[in-house]
Amino acid sequence: MFAIKRIFSRIQIPLCRTYTVNSKLIEVTDKDDTGIATISMSHPPVNSLNKELLNTLNTSLMDVQKQKYKGVILSSSLSNVFSAGLDIMEMYNRNEKQLTEYWQTLQDTWLTLYNLPIPIAAAINGSSPAGGCLLALSCEYRVLVKGKHTIGLNETKLGIVAPEWFRNLYIETIGYRKAEIALLRGTLFHPKEALEIGLVDELASDKADAIKKCQDYINSFKSIPFKGRQKTKMELRKRNTLWLKVNKGLDLNEFLTLVQLPEVQAGLKLYIESLKKK
Repeated sequence: MFAIKRIFSRIQIPLCRTYTVNSKLIEVTDKDDTGIATISMSHPPVNSLNKELLNTLNTSLMDVQKQKYKGVILSSSLSNVFSAGLDIMEMYNRNEKQLTEYWQTLQDTWLTLYNLPIPIAAAINGSSPAGGCLLALSCEYRVLVKGKHTIGLNETKLGIVAPEWFRNLYIETIGYRKAEIALLRGTLFHPKEALEIGLVDELASDKADAIKKCQDYINSFKSIPFKGRQKTKMELRKRNTLWLKVNKGLDLNEFLTLVQLPEVQAGLKLYIESLKKK
């Protein structure tokens, strides 16, 4: 699946640099001919991760890999939101078949994102709670735009639990003790706080600056042989990848058990009603 036929210095970039995978959900561009694709989520109002968006993101990631881009930047076309996370409507008042399909789509998309062979950085240009934070954590490098927005795994505030593969990334990134307190409280971090605890690698003044910093990260590998870099990345990410592949069914069952609890469904209903009042 991850076989690469050429060293990075010989990568051939396609002539078509700007194209739209799905005008309603995802835009993939390389407007400046950098050889670096920018995948922008475009699902107003908050880039909630519904099944269709996840499928399109998964397809987009595989496409840019096949087209031999030297790197990818994951961002958002919305002005102040990266992604608000998992779509509550995919979990509220759904039957077991619908819930199963949704969760399996999330699992598959994460495995593609987390194991992308080419460098991938996140230009986080707005709010990034819960599943949005997971997307950012799954990239190799994170640049967060300064502002009033926040980032973090805040599932407890919705009455649900961040799955083990969410928690593992959080713990590995910010350390066990900080992750434990943050997960229990459902803490969301402002940009300066996120930088201080290592949740993000850099801050940026705006989206363009974040994109530039992500490009710099990807270009920092220009003198590193691709195969060596790729193999090292796969080894570093092997444990988390293997855990989900082995425990896909268990993870799904835990999700189904939790999300179908009457108190959880009641909590999701209240949250949906609160959103309608805004």
